[in-house]
Amino acid sequence: MQGTIVKVSGPLIVASGMSESKMYDVVRIGEQRLIGEIIELRGEMASIQVYEDTVGIGPGEPVYTTDMPLSVELAPGLIESIFDGIQRPLTTIYDESGDRISRGIEVPSLNRKKKWLFKPIAKVGDKVAAGDFLGAVDESPIVEHRIMVPNGVSGTVEWIFEGEATIEEPIARLRKENGETVELPMLQRWPVRRGRPYKEKLPPTEPMITGQRVIDTLFPIAKGGVAAVPGPFGSGKTVVQHQLAKWADADIIVYIGCGERGNEMTDVLMEFPELKDPRSGEPLMKRTVLIANTSDMPVAAREASIYTGITIAEYFRDMGYKIAIMADSTSRWAEALREMSGRLEEMPGEEGYPAYLSSRLAEFYERAGIVVCNGQDGRTGAISAIGAVSPPGGDTSEPVSQATLRIVKVFWGLSSSLAYARHFPAIDWLVSYSLYTGRLDEWFDKNVTPEWTAQRNEAMRILQEESELQEIVRLVGQDALSYKDRLTLEVARSIREDYLHQNAFDDVDTYTSPKKQAAMLDLILMFNELGQKAIENGAEINRIAALPVREEIGRAKYAPEAEYEATTAQIRARLNEQMAALGFEGGLLNA
Repeated sequence: MQGTIVKVSGPLIVASGMSESKMYDVVRIGEQRLIGEIIELRGEMASIQVYEDTVGIGPGEPVYTTDMPLSVELAPGLIESIFDGIQRPLTTIYDESGDRISRGIEVPSLNRKKKWLFKPIAKVGDKVAAGDFLGAVDESPIVEHRIMVPNGVSGTVEWIFEGEATIEEPIARLRKENGETVELPMLQRWPVRRGRPYKEKLPPTEPMITGQRVIDTLFPIAKGGVAAVPGPFGSGKTVVQHQLAKWADADIIVYIGCGERGNEMTDVLMEFPELKDPRSGEPLMKRTVLIANTSDMPVAAREASIYTGITIAEYFRDMGYKIAIMADSTSRWAEALREMSGRLEEMPGEEGYPAYLSSRLAEFYERAGIVVCNGQDGRTGAISAIGAVSPPGGDTSEPVSQATLRIVKVFWGLSSSLAYARHFPAIDWLVSYSLYTGRLDEWFDKNVTPEWTAQRNEAMRILQEESELQEIVRLVGQDALSYKDRLTLEVARSIREDYLHQNAFDDVDTYTSPKKQAAMLDLILMFNELGQKAIENGAEINRIAALPVREEIGRAKYAPEAEYEATTAQIRARLNEQMAALGFEGGLLNA
């Protein structure tokens, strides 16, 4: 079917003669065949958002419909790839057209010529349904790509292939119940705006260990959880997401650079291939999919990029993998929504954002979670979604931040004052929260240490008490405080500087296992407990604060994972000795 352009407004085109079209159908515009998507229908008039530059396009030019929604290609070849917001392979386009994406360029998302070694899992005679495994391909040294029966297909395996094949060649033939046969290739397609089906959504019960102490200890995220990282410019959002991508307890990383500055995306594209996966020693890219949609790319494609990313994540989730998806940043995505809404002349909501901003954000975050996948083996898969928010001026009262907070369960609020003080990660412990803590306490108490919950609660109490005491210090000075309150300030400083501060560029300190985290925090809380008892027995605060063991407590984070148990045991013994040397004889803890 063919329509005709009647109006061009930047990336928005209005075409007539489109009465048989459907919402979200993909269309091709003009003789250059620019790619677009129908976002509004009024009679025979269709409003189309164009994913490419519309310079030179005018009324009277044709619009060709494809009768297909915007979809992604799902098959071996996704891992290590770098796509734009509508899954065009940027590396392939660069080879064909250079630094800039040529308008109207049509390149398949995945390589049609490369042959993959297909290893069958199903056998002739097996009855299979949607989600069952037909076979597997070793896509990278880390990721086994499991080829599944597509949704809506079931039957008996009549023939299955073994050997090398392209993603379009058939690798199995099924006979349906009605007697028809269907040949299945490795390649599947799925509409990006529709979530992939599953059997059941489960409540999250396990943490996604990140190795970042302020996150794991104070504000943990569950596998299948959702988190937001809001913060002003320069507060370290991107570094936090890089750390999570490298160290998070996930099988596959999907990183979406949504409207970010080109130089930041360049850093990601340069750094990720250099980063080593700590579990396998292979480059991190061997289990990563990158979607790059920089701020100078067409704004409409920015809106599609997070749907492209979450659909790819759902595909790997259906194989039984644990996925971490990073969206950096959803504020730029919301700005794209606002621009397109304005061009459609819709009634604006708060600060010009469309009235449906909250529901669109919820659509994205609700596709995360831990689920029982389709298939007869009952496997589970999980998507944990972490979205960066870049509020103008760091003002989290603006609509995108507030709409996000109503949806997510973890809020890692970044502070510019902490960042300026060179405290990284700059997650402010006084404003951040995690609604998963109550659900995850049982896991930590069982798998790390029975004292985990008590330790975390005590650390948070000390940090909050420090905030109150600092108000008094600013008014009347530290000398007005009692010895016990001054000790609380010293312990809080130790928690902040020795525990929560973490050096992402130090080979040891960049990652801390939960058991090491518990041992480190136990040292600081032990110092607090013994110090309070020493003060009760007449010890002076200055002598307690000047104990040589305090430096050892501070350097415990640099003890390698294989040595931390011996190191912390030695520090505990010296802490007892030095407290006893103050003349405090009673109530010492066991070393």
